[in-house]
Amino acid sequence: MVKAVIFDLDGVITDTAELHYQAWKDLADSISIFFAREFNEQLKGISRMDSLNKILIQGGLADQYNEQEKIALAEKKNKEYIKLLVELTPEHIYSGIKELLDDLKENGVKIGLASASLNGPAILEHLKITEYFDTIVNPNSVKQGKPAPDIFLRAAKDLDVAPSDCIGIEDSEAGICSIKRANMFAVGVGTVEVMKQAGADLIINDTKNLNWSDLLDEYKTK
Repeated sequence: MVKAVIFDLDGVITDTAELHYQAWKDLADSISIFFAREFNEQLKGISRMDSLNKILIQGGLADQYNEQEKIALAEKKNKEYIKLLVELTPEHIYSGIKELLDDLKENGVKIGLASASLNGPAILEHLKITEYFDTIVNPNSVKQGKPAPDIFLRAAKDLDVAPSDCIGIEDSEAGICSIKRANMFAVGVGTVEVMKQAGADLIINDTKNLNWSDLLDEYKTK
């Protein structure tokens, strides 16, 4: 039976992609790297440092910065991103998510957050839904980021639930791979082609179509 549902954050609970884009673009502009909106899509689901490395490689500057300088660049981006987070309110929660969280609580299902974002707790506070989550995994507490299973396995451990009794919800290929490698039921939010290629067990094109009854039925027939 399903004992826990573990959520990604960006693209599942709310959309901070535009805020990330603005912050990364500001940083890229400051070091003379062209940063296209389309390239920002490649950064979904991966850590801040991995995102920075992708940007530096794309701009041909991967060998121009040492580790300490990279950390400083990543921190500069994060400071700008945190400034932009004040724009977030409960109105920015995706359609259907609040209702799903309510249903999970009413049915005694544990809830976890497995986001690559170090700002996960702050974002939940802005959205005013922190109290729903029984665990919020710090991405720095796991050895490997997505697509490795570490962060989802850590969430299951924190919740004291077997991975096979968990449902994971993600919107990126890396996230779906992470869920599957953790031996969990994977729900992909996005286009059928991308989510199917990633190996999602259930594909939802819009969070408004996420509901506890359907998730439970699909899990039982897996």
